[in-house]
Amino acid sequence: MTDRSAARLAWARSVLDDATLTLESASSDASFRSYWRTHHQGSSWIVMDSPPDREDPRPWLAIGERLAAAGLHVPAVRAQDLQQGFLLIEDLGHRLYLSALNERNADALYGDAMDALLRMQTRMDYRDLPPFDREVLVRGLEVMPEWFLTRHLGHTPSGEERKVLEAAFELIVSNALEQPRCFVHRDYHSRNLLVVERNNPGVIDFQGALAGPVTYDLASLLRDAYIVWPRERIEAWVESYRQRLLGAGVIDAGVDAARFLRWFDLTGLHRHVRVLGQFYRLWYRDGKPGYLADVPTVYRYVSTVARSYPELADFAALLERHAAGRDLTQVAA
Repeated sequence: MTDRSAARLAWARSVLDDATLTLESASSDASFRSYWRTHHQGSSWIVMDSPPDREDPRPWLAIGERLAAAGLHVPAVRAQDLQQGFLLIEDLGHRLYLSALNERNADALYGDAMDALLRMQTRMDYRDLPPFDREVLVRGLEVMPEWFLTRHLGHTPSGEERKVLEAAFELIVSNALEQPRCFVHRDYHSRNLLVVERNNPGVIDFQGALAGPVTYDLASLLRDAYIVWPRERIEAWVESYRQRLLGAGVIDAGVDAARFLRWFDLTGLHRHVRVLGQFYRLWYRDGKPGYLADVPTVYRYVSTVARSYPELADFAALLERHAAGRDLTQVAA
């Protein structure tokens, strides 16, 4: 047992006043944060381990309080030790959207998720959050050439290829910046939503929230890296959400279906270009291979969406040229 795991167990036993408690891994994420389940007097709890020198738990607490006040179902906090980075929180269960979604229940579950998203976007004050501005948008996109093209595929873009990348990135960034601003969860997808009995869904992993484009979380939800739906069905959900935003006054009638779909497509493209680089960075830099299996889905999103917009055809061709014939789930030697 490491010093950290011993401290975590001792803290859990102390706050629940039970010297016999044990902890079992509940999940981990792409950061240094981890989650541990324990059982006490017939109830289940989660210990969130957020090492303060690497993953300050205070943003999670602050955003969580605001989401709860806005009517979202986020884990309630029973105890906290910010110096050590331990929190005892409500256990929202095991039923991630990822494992629960199927053809029969998708409309209902996504309907709940979009209702919750609308509450976030209409009830949450976002003005004091860090901005999802040009600098952040560009920095996210630049992860892809560094870690996918150069580090993984072994190709350093030429001067002409850099111009293609820069033109594509400018189009994507401009699309994001022209949209109305709102609260952005940033990872609103099937691994961060849980099916719960009361006020579905349970929402987690919200500590990185920003003030950003209105379609960002919608694209995260419906163009999820971990589950794929037919384009026709996705576009029907997108239009249903546009109607919700119209009804709530977030957008006006000038944002027609075609314009909103373009916002959605290109904002999703931003996310997937970033993730395409990030998943390889998690392996090469952080030694986390678990996301490599999901790279083909992300790559297909990038290629398919880029191919559907003529102004991004050169960008799609650049990626396809260097990825052709490569098994993207295998790391370079």
